[in-house]
Amino acid sequence: MLDHPVSDFLASSAALCDAVLRLRGPALAEELGRIARNVLSSPYGLYQAAAAADGAAEPVWAAATLCLAQDIVYERQGFGRYLVGGRQSYDDNDRQRLASLAALTASVLQVHALAQRSTNAYAQVEAQLRQQSQILDQIHESVLTMDQSGFITSWNKGAERLFGYSECEALGQNILFLYEDEDTAFHDAFVEQGGRLMEVRRRKKSGEVFWASLSLSPLYDMEERAIGLIAYLSDITERKQAEERLHHLAYYDALTGLPNRTLLTKLLDQALTVAQRGKMLGCVLFIDLNRFKLINDTLGRRIGDELLRQISLRFRSALRDPDLVARLGGDEFAVGLFDISQHFEASMVAQKLLASLVQPFLIEGHDLRVGASIGISVYPQDGSDAETLLRLADIAMYRAKQAGHGEEESVTFYSQDMNQGMQERMRLEIGLRHALGHGQLLLHYQPKFALASGRIIGAEALVRWHHPERGMIPPVEFIPLAEATGLVVQVGEWVLEAACAQAQSWKLAGLPPIRLAVNVSAREFTAALPGRVSETLERYGLEPCWLELEITESTLMHNIDRVIGIMDRITALGVALSLDDFGTGYSSLSYLKRFPIDTLKIDRSFTTGIPGDTNDCAIASTIISIAQQLRHKVIAEGVETVEQLAFLKSAGCDQVQGYLFSRPLPALEFERALRQNWDLNG
Repeated sequence: MLDHPVSDFLASSAALCDAVLRLRGPALAEELGRIARNVLSSPYGLYQAAAAADGAAEPVWAAATLCLAQDIVYERQGFGRYLVGGRQSYDDNDRQRLASLAALTASVLQVHALAQRSTNAYAQVEAQLRQQSQILDQIHESVLTMDQSGFITSWNKGAERLFGYSECEALGQNILFLYEDEDTAFHDAFVEQGGRLMEVRRRKKSGEVFWASLSLSPLYDMEERAIGLIAYLSDITERKQAEERLHHLAYYDALTGLPNRTLLTKLLDQALTVAQRGKMLGCVLFIDLNRFKLINDTLGRRIGDELLRQISLRFRSALRDPDLVARLGGDEFAVGLFDISQHFEASMVAQKLLASLVQPFLIEGHDLRVGASIGISVYPQDGSDAETLLRLADIAMYRAKQAGHGEEESVTFYSQDMNQGMQERMRLEIGLRHALGHGQLLLHYQPKFALASGRIIGAEALVRWHHPERGMIPPVEFIPLAEATGLVVQVGEWVLEAACAQAQSWKLAGLPPIRLAVNVSAREFTAALPGRVSETLERYGLEPCWLELEITESTLMHNIDRVIGIMDRITALGVALSLDDFGTGYSSLSYLKRFPIDTLKIDRSFTTGIPGDTNDCAIASTIISIAQQLRHKVIAEGVETVEQLAFLKSAGCDQVQGYLFSRPLPALEFERALRQNWDLNG
């Protein structure tokens, strides 16, 4: 037996590994046979692969010499066998050495086979990925993936074409950089769960904003854990634009651009649902133009169409933003009102719409004039749905047209009681406008008394309306109407003018100056008021001590600095200011200190309960105390009993007015009382 050092076996092992890595086929078999001959120091030796070993003929030397054979097996997988021979003898050590070589060979061949399979599999995966990437890049749809925080992890050619960003520019960016400014919400329950299909607006690299169809699906790892989202996008801008055009054609009037009847019905029903929840009123106005058919038939459709366009613009400008206005077809329009508290406000809107038609329409050299008949239905009294309200407003419009004989402007409510009330308000409004220019308004004067002396020190000028048919109309009937229609400004201007004219008459008659208090409404209290007061005093040659302006708390609660600026300009003229209805508004003491007022007036609602109502007594006493601390005079209105007078006098009130002393008097009676110098003791 020959002695084989361990180093020889290790060298053969290294050679074995090198051969398996480098060689294939017959070359590998030849090298493995050589290694076997070298390990066993035999003249003959070969390696037979598993496929070649089955049925292969034995070599010539195998029959002529002593041989050793060893199968090469790893975990039941055969890789072939070693066959060596040519020596005189082989012992157990030789057999062990050949078995060790076979075991090593099997291990190396097994590892090499696994490596080859892995390499082949990886190559196949790479090939599949390249193929899939090519497929993704060839499809028109843009596909991208992102992690759970919205950072982009892949970006195909379709995404490059759609957005204009290259893969290098997009990878690592957060998806929000593609969003339109107002659409930056990424975390969304539906989005995070995936599978959501939606239409969104996105921004391209060029800055162009477009509509996209977006589908999101969850992205999972090998262990089925969600690691992000797959997004599929396609440009649907043309489809959206087509849908918008179809929507506009379906819901808007092509001529005027106003909503048509279909859209109006939908919007009215939506508004009625809101009104029902809020227990609010609603009104529908049905408008039919007067004399339009004559114009259209005479001058042609082109002129008629332009007239309708201009009318629609005037109607829209006469209404508030929340109000609905639609063209129903032909020369018919409709208006929906829902932000109202009283049904009669609809008649005021109707008058505004009629007023918008007063100025002529100048079209292609033609001076055209049209009017309208308006019918009104009221929710919920007349109906609870849009179709019913439109139908009843249409009926009311025909009543209005009959009342105006198809030519004159007319407004009619569907409900008879509302119609009567509206007609009464309209008659009052028309009558009040007429009264302003035809001497039907006059002033009465309620004396003011100084408690210390008991003498008349002034009067409040109160407007009265003497109607030629109805007689004296109480202020409670026409003052609220004047405020609602804006006529209160013209009435206020008339009162100031008439009061100053009367004061001039008394001055020329030799009466000493007294303060005539004129009420100023919130609508009048503008930057133009000081100039108007100054001009009026100058025109009548009156000193400022003849005039006092009474303003209410509510007038002062809007834009305090502007109000104080106006008040300062008035007091700079020498005209006194009185704060009327004090205690019923919202004045804070911090503002009260800043107001340049001369007198606080205790409202009659507090005077009435004195001295029986402890709360009224406390309020009156507090107002008097505040006035004294601020060095203002105090006057109480509505004094009607001796007990009220006694309490106010003991509390330190300066002046009083009320029926205990005098009702409001016509000018001649007040002058007579003034000359007699009425006093409380007389």
